[in-house]
Amino acid sequence: MRLRKSATKAAASAAAAALLCSAALTDAAATDAAPAISFTADPLSTWQTNGIVWSLAYAHGVVYAGGTFDSVRPPGAAPGRREVARHNFAAFDARTGALLPCAPRFTGGEGTVRALRASPDGRVLYVGGSFSRVGDTGVASAVALDTAGCTLRRDFRPAVSATVRAIEATADTVYLGGDFDLISGRSRHRVAALTPAGALLPFTADLDRPVRALSLVSARHQLFVGGDFDWVNGRRAHALATLDSATGATVRSYPGWIPDNSSVRTIAHDDTRFYLGGDGHGRGSYDGRMSGRLDDGALVWKDHCQGATQAVLIHRGVLYSGSHAHNCSWTPGGFPERHDRQHLLAQQPGTGEILHWFPDTNDGMGEPVGPRALTLAGDILWVSGEFTEVNDHPQQSLTRFGAGPDTGAPEVPVLDVVSTNPGQVTLRWQTSWDRDTASLSYRLYRDGRVVARQRASSTFWNRPWLTYTDSVPAGTRHQYRIEVTDGTNTSPRSRALDVAVPPKPPTGAAGTP
Repeated sequence: MRLRKSATKAAASAAAAALLCSAALTDAAATDAAPAISFTADPLSTWQTNGIVWSLAYAHGVVYAGGTFDSVRPPGAAPGRREVARHNFAAFDARTGALLPCAPRFTGGEGTVRALRASPDGRVLYVGGSFSRVGDTGVASAVALDTAGCTLRRDFRPAVSATVRAIEATADTVYLGGDFDLISGRSRHRVAALTPAGALLPFTADLDRPVRALSLVSARHQLFVGGDFDWVNGRRAHALATLDSATGATVRSYPGWIPDNSSVRTIAHDDTRFYLGGDGHGRGSYDGRMSGRLDDGALVWKDHCQGATQAVLIHRGVLYSGSHAHNCSWTPGGFPERHDRQHLLAQQPGTGEILHWFPDTNDGMGEPVGPRALTLAGDILWVSGEFTEVNDHPQQSLTRFGAGPDTGAPEVPVLDVVSTNPGQVTLRWQTSWDRDTASLSYRLYRDGRVVARQRASSTFWNRPWLTYTDSVPAGTRHQYRIEVTDGTNTSPRSRALDVAVPPKPPTGAAGTP
């Protein structure tokens, strides 16, 4: 949802959320160990665009970005500086983030690329959106590029009657989802299957409103379809359905999963479960993530974060997502409503529990919702969208996170020092927090030497206070500082604070004759 919903929604969902969370923990406790996060929260140097990046794809060391933009610029460059022309499509070195010369111009129509998908062998990149020309060639919203030479293929050029918003691809089938009702003059309502040469396949399904997400489970011959629709093949099936991947017949619908004022924007799956993200408008809508079992379609868990989920990606036992999450009070590991929002999350795929990984963007331009797409390029997570900041620093529409090294140090704590009793100094500070490490160690210095160490866990929404009482001779003066480390990176030491320790009161009898 674009605007924050009232606390009434959270209260109304509390009981249902508690039951779902309890069921999720029971369902997954026996099989899911605590997963390890594969990425640090420190962004890697990456080129930027001057507009929204709706979709990403990876093939053979290259990340492709499609969206609504007309130029790109280097890392660190401000808008309008060092701009290089790119029309709604750009290619980057997946390892370095550098711009590559592959630059076909996608123009005409609405002039936007909405969907990208590489073939399983990475030799072909399928491109969908709303455009009528690639360079000087007339097309109709769906084409394919040869990745080796970044050239437009002659075979895959279906005439699609409206916007393509999602693409899935196997070695012999390309699925399109979107707003269309005709492909190459033949009736196909919002979803279609074609050969890699662009010929329509017999697969036929009838959906009444746009498709925004596709996820193919090849081993089960099932195509998950998500979007704005209410009816699938003549029967009620709001926002989510599973289709036979060969025929288009309905395999399963999911009544009650998604409210009528919400849609499904993204779907992913692993070997046992599927995952989706919701986006809604108004009271009672749904914006979070949920998971179901592939075997029987049963709901495994459903979180209740608000904030328009646009992308989900499963990698090495962790579910990553892009949204502008807020008010995750009823989600395990979640956070309360705050004035700020969290745009990237990592969750335990068996329970939905939020894990400690909090790189962030802002909402950005456009609608605005922040991140729009995630893709994995080797061991690097690429993120795109409509944001203009990453971790509070300028960076527009593209960013990346790698496996290491971890370079982000926690903020230096603010130390308070007081001495009111002879021989004692009391030190007090609020814990810092780190974007990818929950448990931090604090070192207290007296006169330049470590006198105490304390360890505590903290998050951006829960930073407890810590204290330490130092024993020193009465009547002396000392200087104190503090630093914090995540085990790899250490903050600067705090500014020095001087304190005078009270002397002991005089002893002996009073009033000698």
